[in-house]
Amino acid sequence: MDISPERRREIIAALRKGTVPQRGLDFLAVGLGRYEPVMTGELADVAQGGSMFKAVRGDYGCGKTFFGRWVQEYAKKKGFATAEVQISETETPLHRLETVYRRAMEQLSTTDCFLGAFRSVIDGWFYGLEEDVLAEGTMDPSDEKALSLRADELLEQRLGEITRATPQFAAALRAYRTAQRANDHATAEGLAGWLAGQPHVAASVKRVAGVKGDVDHYAALSFLRGLLLILKDSGYSGLVLVLDEIETLQRVRGDVREKGLNALRQLIDDIDGGRFPNLYLLTTGTPAFFDGPQGVRRLEPLAQRLHVDFQTDPRFDNPRAVQLRLSAFDHERLLEVGVKVRDLYAADCTSPDRVRRLASNAYVELLARSVTGKLGGKVGIAPRLFLKKLVSDVLDRIDQFDDFDPTKHYQLTITGSEMTAVERESHAQGVDDIELDP
Repeated sequence: MDISPERRREIIAALRKGTVPQRGLDFLAVGLGRYEPVMTGELADVAQGGSMFKAVRGDYGCGKTFFGRWVQEYAKKKGFATAEVQISETETPLHRLETVYRRAMEQLSTTDCFLGAFRSVIDGWFYGLEEDVLAEGTMDPSDEKALSLRADELLEQRLGEITRATPQFAAALRAYRTAQRANDHATAEGLAGWLAGQPHVAASVKRVAGVKGDVDHYAALSFLRGLLLILKDSGYSGLVLVLDEIETLQRVRGDVREKGLNALRQLIDDIDGGRFPNLYLLTTGTPAFFDGPQGVRRLEPLAQRLHVDFQTDPRFDNPRAVQLRLSAFDHERLLEVGVKVRDLYAADCTSPDRVRRLASNAYVELLARSVTGKLGGKVGIAPRLFLKKLVSDVLDRIDQFDDFDPTKHYQLTITGSEMTAVERESHAQGVDDIELDP
């Protein structure tokens, strides 16, 4: 796969820190090919005006966050804008949909703008109006006044559907365009922030548009509808929105949990009811969230909507179902991704042959088994630490020190401070850890 040096460095830098890369995930993906045909069909349906909800379940370490970002990257190639929101108890609780909307707009991404694309999408939409006026061929390009008047007429035509869906969103768009024309950048900035759900926008700015207050729970859903209309009108296929780590709902106070579960049910029902055409909503969570007493089962209507029979052999899981089950890593997949990372790293080295020789396939497999041994033999939770150790402890040293040989100079150690809570629970205690022995 052809991948730029910049993208390679981004991937390696993320793995060095023990995090999931934001881009270039096609290169690292293993075992996801079975989902691609279904994903292609579902995204095509959404691009034609449909909408889709999908839940991804899997234990820690099986790649839920990776899968969500892989879907986003795949969707961008199909012309979608994307956004990812990490659900958390304090920063982004699910029942506060206004906060979810704001975070999504902050993370809005397109092929042309990796993060914070909201403003460029809005500006591009207005620019497209003027381009469409010129394309009509009835206006003198030098007659700025006539062009402006015709663009305003076209704006009102296209704002019609947005006005019906969310009048305040349309009013703020009109005021934003007026402020842009008048070079009133402060007002334009404030209105763009308000449209993106930002709080604390000055009342004087909102008065210009004839709107009041902050974007609340209900307005957020209307604003999302407005954004979808603008994206479609701007030539995008739609929006892929990923709500990651939704299982955090299990850790909040009972009444807050009920509100969060009900918010999820509302989103699913709105999608099924056609309120959000061109939206693909994907959530990720653990099996305990979908099956346990503190999760989906607490709200029976939600449990009914999300129920999928996972009693059969995972080989026969239905990728078209409302829930997808990600299988845990095994040694073969761990080795495969380790070799991919080794080769990716070597591509930017001055001595790639030396990197491949010292970090041979056999050594990568040995390191994978060693990390797994330190984690009580649980391969499923090993990928994060394994790739972090491979990059920062082995490959970086091979690249920087000419006399470094990992089979002679490196012995794997894992401390509690570098592990997550799940990894610490699985950390092998009182057994003979697998040693790196040349």
